[in-house]
Amino acid sequence: MRESVEDRHRRILRLVRERESLRVTELAAALGISVETARRDVTALAEVGRVRRLHGSVAWPTAPLNARDARLARQMPAPAPDGPVLGMVVPTANYFYRTVIRGARDAATAAGARLLVGITEYHPGRDATQIRNMVEAGADGLLLTPCWGIEGPTERDAAQIAEVRVPTVLVERRIPLGLPGADLDRVASDHAGGATLAVHHLAGLGHRRIALLSRNTHTWPHIRRGYHAAVGALGLPDDDISPADPTRAGHFDEFERRADLLLELFRSEGVRAAIVHTDTDATNLLQRLLAQAVRIPEDFALVCYNDELAGLTDTPLTSVSPANHAVGETAVKLLLRRLEDPEVQRSTIEWLPKLVVRQSCGASPTAA
Repeated sequence: MRESVEDRHRRILRLVRERESLRVTELAAALGISVETARRDVTALAEVGRVRRLHGSVAWPTAPLNARDARLARQMPAPAPDGPVLGMVVPTANYFYRTVIRGARDAATAAGARLLVGITEYHPGRDATQIRNMVEAGADGLLLTPCWGIEGPTERDAAQIAEVRVPTVLVERRIPLGLPGADLDRVASDHAGGATLAVHHLAGLGHRRIALLSRNTHTWPHIRRGYHAAVGALGLPDDDISPADPTRAGHFDEFERRADLLLELFRSEGVRAAIVHTDTDATNLLQRLLAQAVRIPEDFALVCYNDELAGLTDTPLTSVSPANHAVGETAVKLLLRRLEDPEVQRSTIEWLPKLVVRQSCGASPTAA
């Protein structure tokens, strides 16, 4: 049976992660594929930041640059005369950030710049390593999404970013006023506004009880802020049942218990609508509801936050879709502007998500 591209990519990633760095010819020999196929696959994986590619070598994104690779990175020609080199450090190349990276790469290519992508895999200690790698590789400026806690950066975290010696744009992060680096350019999604859109949509359908169930991610505080502002303005009850500890990212078991509470609210207290973050969790919740004979949308209205999987379910989910591509594209434009004129006015740009209405939100609030 012929191996799929996805399976071959998985084998490549597994081997590169084990060895951290190897030549493309060694990769091809180890996997029993042609050098041309290996080169093509490495290029595709490097485009989305899954690996780092340098002059015939491939490395895991979080692996420190050795002396040879650092030297080769500095010697790599820019794609256009005098084109700047931009470094981008993100927690992951998957899910939400896949499209952010693509937007940044598209904008960099259009401007004749080269984009290097480094992945930290949500390990805070790797921020400094990746920043150092990028600067040593010749990056003229950086796009940074640091792995701070959900509650935001400490003063030490902020100082680490403020001390970076090349122009920097924060992506989907902010440093509060009063901390070092608070005046850095930044671009993000208006997640509070996105949550407000979802509340107003469900309220417009007649729902007077709208639950919020959000996993603890960096997006969660903003979603929660928008939700509370919207239900307060509309005079609706506060049915936020999200796990409330911002210092514990994710914590699966607690989230599952809150999902059980949502089912209890549906049965006993007339809650007939919910906003669920993430769309992966909303997809799993949808299956739980259907397994218990809860009809979607006839009995219950469901809106999810994020739009990576929402349209792929049997009952397509109405979603709040952040402008991820625009975030990455705008971040590059802000950085290029800063490189061209270091004294230009500092900027904060937020992109309002859009509401994508599908089949899952048409429930009647008075359904039995």
